[in-house]
Amino acid sequence: MFVVRPARLQDLDGLQALARKTGTGLTTLPDHRPTLEAKIKASIEAFDDPENSGEQHSYLLILEDLTTGKIAGTSALIVGLGLDKPFYSYRLLHLTQVSHDPEMRVDTELMQLSNDFIGATEVATLFLDPDYRIGKLGKLLAKSRYMMIAAHPNRFSDQLIAEIRGWVDEKHHSPFWEAIGRHFFGMSFKEADEINGRGNSQFIADLMPKFPIYTALLPEAARNVIGKPHDGARPAIHLLEKEGFRFSGAVDIFDGGPELEVNKRDLWTARVSVQATIGGLVDGDRQDPTHLVCNPSIDTFRVVLTNVIEGASGVWLPKSAADALELKEGDSVRYSPVEPPKEGTDMTGGSA
Repeated sequence: MFVVRPARLQDLDGLQALARKTGTGLTTLPDHRPTLEAKIKASIEAFDDPENSGEQHSYLLILEDLTTGKIAGTSALIVGLGLDKPFYSYRLLHLTQVSHDPEMRVDTELMQLSNDFIGATEVATLFLDPDYRIGKLGKLLAKSRYMMIAAHPNRFSDQLIAEIRGWVDEKHHSPFWEAIGRHFFGMSFKEADEINGRGNSQFIADLMPKFPIYTALLPEAARNVIGKPHDGARPAIHLLEKEGFRFSGAVDIFDGGPELEVNKRDLWTARVSVQATIGGLVDGDRQDPTHLVCNPSIDTFRVVLTNVIEGASGVWLPKSAADALELKEGDSVRYSPVEPPKEGTDMTGGSA
């Protein structure tokens, strides 16, 4: 049994071991112990704070293998982007210029440094240990964030965004960074990425060019990766698109990766989730889980993959799932299908 739960200080060693496996580009999970410890402490404070506090918060979730106690993955929700420090993107703009003598039309693309996402909530830090990339664990890790948004909507902004890792080659070189960032920062992509990952984004504001950049003036290798995701990020994009995320028209200033957005009310998992009471518990569980089920309390928030049977007295869960959620008969739960129903499926039945 696996459970997603809030990070604790006791998770620091396991979280750092996980960070060592991420490679270059996942700036929100650096292999830097003080930064990871600060992230856990900030998350603990976020869970303790009341709703609508107006503060910038970061909720860090952990996927735990309850059989071994190993940390198998992590994901996060960052609320209030840009409220405590700049959050910059390149907004892609299109300019059409027309000449009548001679007759000519030129369509030009520009990149403008912007901070359009101030106050938004970012779904971030999604990383699953390669040893655990089986079954539906990736969906559990990703969608647990949406279950939290469904259970506590007032804690999160209406605008949700997701930054996707940009394309780099097999040596972790970024053509986008080499064409732009290196000229202004005088350092490698990896070095700048590490500094940013440790929370020092002020140097971006200090050194990045403030005027629009004509993409036609960039090398072809850089133009080709604007908005292009990292090869390993395509499954994450697919999951995000199924939730309703779409390309925002902005890219990351370091590697040119696409930034996606959706309105909170349009998140599929949150929108179809249901609050219910546990009517009873059963022994055993099917091998193919069909539902996400969460303990909705902010103090004991937890999410598992399991199966739900809807009944007149409430929903019935496997006892192992209830134990992992730290719930009992009569307690409140929130649940959602893991996947949208296949076209033509009858959803009127009483069991799932």
